[in-house]
Amino acid sequence: MSAAQAEGKDLVEVSPEVSPPVAKIVDWGKYNYQRTKLAQKNRKNSKPLDVKQMRVGLKIGDHDLDVKLRKVNGFLEAGHKVKITVIYRGRELAHKELGFKLAERVTELLGEDIAVDQPPQFAGRQLNFVVRRK
Repeated sequence: MSAAQAEGKDLVEVSPEVSPPVAKIVDWGKYNYQRTKLAQKNRKNSKPLDVKQMRVGLKIGDHDLDVKLRKVNGFLEAGHKVKITVIYRGRELAHKELGFKLAERVTELLGEDIAVDQPPQFAGRQLNFVVRRK
């Protein structure tokens, strides 16, 4: 304590739980300022991963599906999760199994490096599932 006072600095306890406790002699104001600036910089640089969504109709054509899956691949390469929604309209609800087949086809077309985070679940007039990179 007296060494810190002689230098005009503060004695800061770094690790109180170890035996003996570890302490540092630092200028507290400068140390705290640098620590907060580093935390701000880390927050600024870290980008939260979003869940992107892609909506697909039940009667989608092959080319249209390819275009949408290219967009999904772009999202996955950026590190996002993608929620794929199959929309049912009108009498299509009588054939719910077609949506599950489409979901299976989509996961096959996306490739082997794709993991299904949330398996296909039917809710209301839509079938939802979430995919991500392995």
